[in-house]
Amino acid sequence: MKIIQSFIIALSMYSKIPMPQVEWNKENMKYALCFFPVIGVIIGGLSWIVGGFLLDGDCGKILFAVIMTLLPVVITGGIHLDGFMDTVDAISAYGDREKRLAILKDSHAGAFSLLYLCCYFLACLGFWSEVSKDMLPVLAGGYVLSRALSGFSVVSFKAARDSGLAKTFQEGANRLSTRIVMIFFILAAVLWIVANSVVIGGTVVLMAGLIFIYYRLMAMKQFGGITGDLAGYFLQLCELAMLIGVVLAGGILWK
Repeated sequence: MKIIQSFIIALSMYSKIPMPQVEWNKENMKYALCFFPVIGVIIGGLSWIVGGFLLDGDCGKILFAVIMTLLPVVITGGIHLDGFMDTVDAISAYGDREKRLAILKDSHAGAFSLLYLCCYFLACLGFWSEVSKDMLPVLAGGYVLSRALSGFSVVSFKAARDSGLAKTFQEGANRLSTRIVMIFFILAAVLWIVANSVVIGGTVVLMAGLIFIYYRLMAMKQFGGITGDLAGYFLQLCELAMLIGVVLAGGILWK
């Protein structure tokens, strides 16, 4: 029963999928983060199905790119984009670590966050417009990989402060079990991605790994640890990097 409640909490927190209400207590949250990559499975599966349907129906490139860009936002409600925007504002600010952490907690969107959000969506639209049907299974696996890596960081990296979403999940989670589950999802996603295409899949895994290393170094240097916003920032950056990797590697492979 606790596992089911943890599953409900995970989908309620990280998606807009309607779920029954459960109590958010320590016991129910113990395994909630274990189900974070499941949302990636849902997004990836829908992206694969919807994308294939649109491409088979001779959908225009721009419309296809718009739908594929917005699909994850519709499913998640933009929770990770919020973290991306807050983090961009904090990184772009001049000041010490405490000022950057304060900006992360500020609910207002700054000029840099709006600018980078526009750039992010434009990049997504541009690269999605170059995606072919054969690339969709690899991209589907990417949604799982990004969330598994993000979840792994939450239970493995130092928290930047003693409160906040990341700290709440760290304290409530069974860390060892969550790490094991995240590693399972990481390995499963990598195997799926590479099995669909060694060259393209290998590029995607490399891009995800490089962004993960950057995320770890940046978080420790700039903030002294991670927060929920930083984990969301990594997820969005990782998915964009994997999309770019798919298109670039796919273009080289199929010339």
